[in-house]
Amino acid sequence: MSSPLTEKILSQLPGDVLRGLRRTDDILTAIRENTAPIPTVVKENQEDLAHLDWDVIICGGTLGILIGCALAVRGLRVALMERGILKGREQEWNISRQELEVFLQLNLLTKAELESAIATQYNPARVSFYGGVEVWVENVLNIGVDPVYLLATLKNKFLAAGGKLLENTPFTEVIVHPNGVIVNQQFAAKLLIDAMGHLSPITKQARQGKKPDALCLVVGSCAQGFPENPSGDLLLSFTSLQNQCQYFWEAFPAKDGRTTYLFTYMDAHPQRLSLETLFEEYLRLLPTYQGVELSDLKFQRALFGFFPTYRDSPLKTPWNRILPAGDSSGSQSPLSFGGFGAMVRHLKRLTFGIEAALQTNQLSAPALSLLQPYQPNLSVTWLFQKAMSVGVNQNIPPEQINQLLAAVFEEMQKLGNPVLKPFLQDVVQFSALTQTLIKTGLSHPQLIAKIIPQVGLVNLLDWLVHYGNLGVYTALFNLSPMLETWIKSLPHPQQYYWHRLIDAWKYGSGADYCDES
Repeated sequence: MSSPLTEKILSQLPGDVLRGLRRTDDILTAIRENTAPIPTVVKENQEDLAHLDWDVIICGGTLGILIGCALAVRGLRVALMERGILKGREQEWNISRQELEVFLQLNLLTKAELESAIATQYNPARVSFYGGVEVWVENVLNIGVDPVYLLATLKNKFLAAGGKLLENTPFTEVIVHPNGVIVNQQFAAKLLIDAMGHLSPITKQARQGKKPDALCLVVGSCAQGFPENPSGDLLLSFTSLQNQCQYFWEAFPAKDGRTTYLFTYMDAHPQRLSLETLFEEYLRLLPTYQGVELSDLKFQRALFGFFPTYRDSPLKTPWNRILPAGDSSGSQSPLSFGGFGAMVRHLKRLTFGIEAALQTNQLSAPALSLLQPYQPNLSVTWLFQKAMSVGVNQNIPPEQINQLLAAVFEEMQKLGNPVLKPFLQDVVQFSALTQTLIKTGLSHPQLIAKIIPQVGLVNLLDWLVHYGNLGVYTALFNLSPMLETWIKSLPHPQQYYWHRLIDAWKYGSGADYCDES
């Protein structure tokens, strides 16, 4: 499809942005057509390594620095490999303030440094669907963190704590030995943490060419010239189905303009639209969305990407001494983009868990898999993702997705912030979900009846299993304090297993959620 608007706008920006967009589309096409080569970057060797320089080597610096700094501050020997120079992107990372407390709890930032890392704050945020109710919430994803400042500060803390930063050092291979790993035939450690994201070669090898079960495509920009607007949008739709997709929008005030995104969920069918086509759609609809002419806008930068999700997640790698973390592990919800928010949410759990695994030498594949456990509160969201997308040849009424979402959020608004706010921060809890389902089912039975053929009976039955497990995990976590005294009497390796199990119940039931006080 010709994309004259996209070519015109992107040509105004520094760097060859259009080429970057088309290169990303080529990667996306290879994934959809299943033609991407399967790398062989992990090998095994049965001889012990003579010398281990590090406790942990982390590959992938942008988000790996979060775990790397947390471990180094706790006294572990950590090396961090980054293929380029470790520096944050210009675009802010949006998150809720309460989630940033972990940086103070893990001694990664002082209060003053945390405040300096916050580039923007706004309130309120809107959720709205075509023809439905508008819902407004406070203090959800309303903080814009400056990645450049944050990463520079963490980098300094990491180096001061004895960490080794290996910039301009792309990962090429790892050989797993019985007592450690050797990366790029040069760097030896007890454990490798893969923080290289969705397209990590280690993840590709572990998945052996399996196609994603779903994709989220996202395009957007930061621009100046919008009408003054101190509020944001978390999830908004103002069109019916387009190109067999339901379009969703986000908008946030940014330090140098306003950021707007268009995203959509879909399967990995080869006939699906490209990122370049979606960018053209974004530019076509942006004036309607924001009430502004494109000619009035001064574009600062363009944003685009895709996020593959797999039902078989989090990823269980077949190798000892390798732990995927963040997006490479697939531990984000199929509704969310993963990245910074997902990493921050699990940072404390991963930091303490990795430290315990190293202390007790629990570095086998099964032991490490406990650090990326099954979480039913993430698995239940597969059905929601299915309900927000439509098959490539599926026929449903063009307003069906909007009508369903409007009905669900109307009921959640009536139930109040304890139900609404966790869900908008990607935390699904048994009580809140049950209340929402009951109220929506009683108020809109005809809508629920329409959804069953859209999502399919098999998917619905699969969802019921995860929903049941969500209830079980909630009950188990509520009982877990009674186990603590007994667990403390166990040998340390067994304590490691039990604490990972309690973590799984806690995060898998959404009990880690803490509302802004």
